[in-house]
Amino acid sequence: MFDIGASELLLVVIVAIVVIGPKDLPLALRTAGRWIGKIRRVSGHFRSGIDTMIREAELEDMEKKWAAQNAAIMAADATSQTPEAAQAAATEADRQAEAESPRLPLVEPGPP
Repeated sequence: MFDIGASELLLVVIVAIVVIGPKDLPLALRTAGRWIGKIRRVSGHFRSGIDTMIREAELEDMEKKWAAQNAAIMAADATSQTPEAAQAAATEADRQAEAESPRLPLVEPGPP
């Protein structure tokens, strides 16, 4: 972000010692550090809020798109199938779901 070399940093330190004085320099640096920390926390909070709003807006757009696609698929599917074919497809889907679900063996409790 800032391109500060060693010579510029040395110049800033010398000016700070001359202007503030060596006695008050630690207090001034501590105060500056606190202010910088507060600014970073506020900017991080602001950035995360903006990111959250962007994610929510994108999610709403995707949900609208998916709902439209789902409605189009359901409309096309409803017009292409007879009621008997739809019932047979639902029955087959139920059978496949049962076949894929894991079955736990029944174990009778043994003696304690």
